[in-house]
Amino acid sequence: MLKAELRKKYMQKRKALSSDEAFLLSGKILEHFIEYFNPEAGQKIHVFIPIEKFNEIDTRLFIHYFLSHDIRVFVPKVIEGQLLNIEIFEETEFEVSSWGIPEPVSGQDSGETFFDYVITPLLYCDRRGNRVGYGKGFYDRLFQSISPSAKKIGVNYFDPEEYIDDVWENDIPLDYLVTPVEVLSFLSGLE
Repeated sequence: MLKAELRKKYMQKRKALSSDEAFLLSGKILEHFIEYFNPEAGQKIHVFIPIEKFNEIDTRLFIHYFLSHDIRVFVPKVIEGQLLNIEIFEETEFEVSSWGIPEPVSGQDSGETFFDYVITPLLYCDRRGNRVGYGKGFYDRLFQSISPSAKKIGVNYFDPEEYIDDVWENDIPLDYLVTPVEVLSFLSGLE
């Protein structure tokens, strides 16, 4: 299927989830992430903050877990079309952006380019690790600017079904997908 078709289909499927279902499934995704990757104190994790109106995975659960286990947390903030990597702490203050995303008040980019994990937003991911996002390309540019050793991890309520037919040359596939049911690796034995 084409990205535009998948974007529409999975946006509708996500919106059909109740807030209780989304919270429960987000918790299961976090459990699978912890069980599979076993993040440790001192590691650096880049994680998106959910857009509630789009019923995204509730990564606030992830952020709370990471901060309470002394894992360094970085979140995106978009300023003038550029995605910055802002390190956050328990006391970090947030404001809602024009896109409805809670972002740190601070616009101070950490300058960090080495992350152990980058937890990536998406609407859909196929069985090759290709993803459909919102079409702005922020994460493809982020992936190009950070250490290639960072594990690129998508999180989704739904398992892959169809393949994405219109993958572009500059699209960077994920390394893993975490769902409420399983963790899929797209590394083809390179682990």
